[in-house]
Amino acid sequence: MTSVIGDFLERVDFNSYEDFYENFKLKYEDDFNFGFDVVDKYAEIDPEKIALIWTNDYDEKHTFTFKDMKEYSNKAANLFKSQGIKKGDKVMLTLKNRYEWWFCMVALHKIGAIAIPATHMLKLHDIDFRLKNAEVKLVVSVEEDSLLPDYEEAEKELGIDLKKLVIETDRDGWINFNKAIKEQSPVFERPTGEDATKADDIFLIYFTSGTSGLPKMVSHKHTYALGHIPTAKYWQNVVEDGIHHTASDTGWGKAVWGNIYGQWIAGTAIFIYDYNRFNGIKLLEKIIENKVTTFCAPPTVYRFLIKEKIEGYDFSNLTYVATAGEPLPPEVSKRFKEISGLTIKEGFGQTETTLSIGTFIWLDAKLGSIGKPSPLYNLELLNANDEKVEIGEEGELCFNVSDGVSPGLFKEYYKDPEKQKAQWYNGYYHCGDTAWMDEDGYVHFVGRNDDIIKSSGYRIGPYEVESAVLSHEAVTNCAITAYPDEIRGQIVKATIILQPDYEPSDELTKDIQNHVKRVTAPYKYPRMIEYVDEIPETISGKIRRVEIRDKDKN
Repeated sequence: MTSVIGDFLERVDFNSYEDFYENFKLKYEDDFNFGFDVVDKYAEIDPEKIALIWTNDYDEKHTFTFKDMKEYSNKAANLFKSQGIKKGDKVMLTLKNRYEWWFCMVALHKIGAIAIPATHMLKLHDIDFRLKNAEVKLVVSVEEDSLLPDYEEAEKELGIDLKKLVIETDRDGWINFNKAIKEQSPVFERPTGEDATKADDIFLIYFTSGTSGLPKMVSHKHTYALGHIPTAKYWQNVVEDGIHHTASDTGWGKAVWGNIYGQWIAGTAIFIYDYNRFNGIKLLEKIIENKVTTFCAPPTVYRFLIKEKIEGYDFSNLTYVATAGEPLPPEVSKRFKEISGLTIKEGFGQTETTLSIGTFIWLDAKLGSIGKPSPLYNLELLNANDEKVEIGEEGELCFNVSDGVSPGLFKEYYKDPEKQKAQWYNGYYHCGDTAWMDEDGYVHFVGRNDDIIKSSGYRIGPYEVESAVLSHEAVTNCAITAYPDEIRGQIVKATIILQPDYEPSDELTKDIQNHVKRVTAPYKYPRMIEYVDEIPETISGKIRRVEIRDKDKN
C-alpha cells in the first residue's frame, strides 16, 4: 500500500457515516502543493505506480506512471518558465481530454501559476471574455474547429501579447508543445522565498457555466485538492491501485472532481477516453476493456446508456458507480441497476465547492435524495430570514463559515466583490439552491432558487417534474419552467423534445399530462406544453431555463 492519503488525514478508515462525519479531519502544511506533495511524493516512494491510462478513437494508448508524471510536469514547468510564466500568472487550457492536460495542470501548480481549464467549444466572444477578465498570459490548446484562429483574433481585438502553445501542430505564431517539451529538463526544484507557494494561494480558476447572466470566475486555493478526498475515497469509493473514470471533458469542473486530485491522493489510477464524439456504447466498451473499477458520470450519460442495448455487457470489473451534476431520474437509477446490478450513488456540489452532500459509501441510496452532508461543510437549510427550517421544510442550502472556511470551498469570486457580497454574508455562504431534509438526515434537492415555480400557493421544483415527463416513452428531453398566469401567478410549462417516432398532437399532450399526474403529485403536472427541436443550454450542457422564461415573458 503506497497511498499518500494518510499524510493528509488524521484517520483514514471509518466504520459508519456517523463516525466519518464526526471524526474526519484533514491535516496539511501551510505550503501544501499538490504537485510536489502528492505527484512527486508518489514518484519517490512508488515510481512505477500507474497514474494515468489514456486512449482515443484511433487506438492510441499511453500509460503514465507517477515517475512519468513528475518528469513530464517538470518539463512543462520549465517550458512555461521559459515563456515568462511565474507565480500568480494565469494560463488557460483548452485541451479536451488530451493527456498533456495533466502535465500542464501539475506543472502550473508547481510554479504557483493559476490554471484556467476551459472547453474547446468556446467561440470568439467566449475567448475574448475570458482572456480579458482573467488577464491570461499564456494558452495551451488543441487544434479544434476555429479555436486557434479565434485565439489569434481575440489577441488582436484585445491588443495583448499572448503566448500560445498548441498540441502536436506546427503553426505560425504558436509553439508546438510536444516538440518544445522534449528540449526541457526533467528537473524542477520546489520554489523558495517569494516564489514559494502557500496553501491559501489561488491555484485554479473556473468560469461558471452561467445559466443566468455572464460567467463568473470561481477561484480555488491549493487546499481545494485536499477537499476532494471525500469526493474520491468516501463517495466514488476509489480503491488503492484501482482504475477510476469520471466522464468529463477537462474544460468542466467535473474533471477536477473526478480525474485528478482526490483520486490520486487515494492511490487510484485515472482512465481517460479522449473521444471525438460521445457514444455511450463505445465508452462502455472502453471501460470494460480497460478494467475500470469505479465510475462517475452525470445522469445524462446513464440516460444514454440505458437507452442502448447494453444488457449483454460484462460489468464484473466495475464495482461502484456515482453521479452528480443534476438530480438523477428514479427510472434511470432503477433501469441501470436492473442491467448492471450496480446502484448509482448520488452527490451534490457546485463549481464553488467540492462534494458537499453525498450518498457516502456507508449509506443506502434513497430515491430522490442526494445523500447526507459532507463533514467538510457545516450545512444548514435557511429561510429568507436566515433562520433554520424544520425537518421536511424547504430552505436554501447554506454553509456556516463562522467557525472557518472548508478547504474545499472556493476562495472568492475573482475580481467580483458584488457577487461575493451577494453570496457570502451573515457568516454563511449561500448556495442559491433550495432543498429539504427528511427525518433520516437525507437531503432532497428541489432546484435553483430562481427556477422554483410558485403556482396557486404551491412551490414546485423543476427537476421532479422533468423526471416525471422524461419517464414518458415519447420524450427525449425536456425543461420545466414557470409561465406567467393571471389566476395562479405561475403555471408549470414543459418544453419538450420528442423521440423521432412521435409527432406533436393534442392527444399526446393530454397523455403526457395524465402520465405526470400518475407518477407525481397531480398539482405539478405541466398545464402548458411546447414541442421544440432544441432546448437552450450552456456550453457545459446545463439547461438555460432563464432563456425560456425570458422568451415567454416577451
